Amino acid sequence: MPDFETVIVGAGVVGLAIARALAAQGQQVLVLERHSRIGSETSSRNSEVIHAGLYYPPGSLRAQLCVEGKEMLYRFCAENGVSHRRCGKLLVATTEAEIAGLEAIAANAARNGIADLKRLDAGEVRELEPELRCAAAYLSPSTGIIDSHGLMQALDGHIANDGGEIVLNTAVTGIETDQEHFRITTQSGDEIAALTCRNLVLAGGLGATALGRMLAYGPGYEVPPTYPARGHYFACNRRVPFQRLVYPMPVGAWLGVHLTLDVSGRARFGPDIEWRDDVDYAFDCDDGRRLARFEGEIRRYWPGLPQGALHPDSVGVRPKIYREGEPAADFGIHGPGQHGVPRLVALYGMESPGLTSCLAIGAYVSRLLDFSD
Repeated sequence: MPDFETVIVGAGVVGLAIARALAAQGQQVLVLERHSRIGSETSSRNSEVIHAGLYYPPGSLRAQLCVEGKEMLYRFCAENGVSHRRCGKLLVATTEAEIAGLEAIAANAARNGIADLKRLDAGEVRELEPELRCAAAYLSPSTGIIDSHGLMQALDGHIANDGGEIVLNTAVTGIETDQEHFRITTQSGDEIAALTCRNLVLAGGLGATALGRMLAYGPGYEVPPTYPARGHYFACNRRVPFQRLVYPMPVGAWLGVHLTLDVSGRARFGPDIEWRDDVDYAFDCDDGRRLARFEGEIRRYWPGLPQGALHPDSVGVRPKIYREGEPAADFGIHGPGQHGVPRLVALYGMESPGLTSCLAIGAYVSRLLDFSD
């Protein structure tokens, strides 16, 4: 008999949400996390935005799980005292030439079932946000912000209350399966140990590809490679004159240098995008060129940005499963139907809108395991 019913590798917000869903169903759940804190990679280094689901291709997992997860997340926050605010977002076309793209995003959002967007002309935008300059915009009232750390703490509490366990500082170094159970080798400091489980969920974020490649698969299936993409955020050293988030028009798979607010009202701008071969959280000022690029992008919609108001804030790295210049890939949530391994679900490319979608992802993975042999 295996040591545990279900093991989840990775205690980011997605792994925690999956653990919460499975533990609530009565499963014996163990979460393994290689770092000393939960959510210390992608989950704690993002914009903390609750997305509406405007951009994602209709029918994709990103669209479905974002739209579903958004409302689940708002309910969870209200029921568990997690700080959040449904502040709304303005998606802006800064020039007449961008209006066609703006309308295309609105049409895409409608196909995703989002019916609350409001079209605004330049004058109507100034009535809402007097210092915002654009040719036209759409107001997304269901976009919001969340305290991601508070969310993860609440999920942690649910897991513990339902009998689950999270073990930190424990890296998975090997995985084997005999079709009946999984044998997992772990390392914590100098201590090497092994455990077995019936079900296995790989939610390793930036480390997902390395985890997935520990297993053998049948012909025709390959573990998706992960391409790290670094993003820098600048913070503003004064209160900004905006009550809502501001997003420029996207450029390919990049959503542009947008203005976000946290639950305390603090403003940040970013992220930019920098494709890399490694994971590096060091802020690269690029001899002042990065700051100049940010200021130029921001002044397209906020010409009144004061000189010297921005300062380096943080860096996040997103686990993308597509290369620079390629179309954005859908979430890779692979169950036995994809890879052929019973009772295994592996998640790849869980970037935005992973935070918004986390509770819906938890429900989705629990359904995949229900159908697994």
